[in-house]
Amino acid sequence: MIYKRFPRLEERKNQMAGTLSGGEQQMLAMGRALMSHPRMIVMDEPSMGLSPIYVNEIFDIIRKINEDGTTVLLVEQNAKKALSIADKAYVLETGTIVLSGDAKELMNNDQVKKAYLSE
Repeated sequence: MIYKRFPRLEERKNQMAGTLSGGEQQMLAMGRALMSHPRMIVMDEPSMGLSPIYVNEIFDIIRKINEDGTTVLLVEQNAKKALSIADKAYVLETGTIVLSGDAKELMNNDQVKKAYLSE
């Protein structure tokens, strides 16, 4: 199941985890978590330090994981990417929720655009 979802990991199955690229290491971490068939998975900054190509790939994988029925709690600095795949969103400032609601509505919120989406 994991190799089907992450074919790149099958190509690297004989390689030590520490020698994988950042994106491949993120895929490995997700694959390990998904092996237990969780109802929910928590991801903390899965795009941190990745090249733009891997960021897009990781977010596609997160979206597919959710579509397959696993709830995803995503903590992410890349607000535009996170809001584009989320159903619900919470905006935190110094540990306090300052905005919450439908992700698509928050993406169109002027306050969110100005503060977090560079618009």
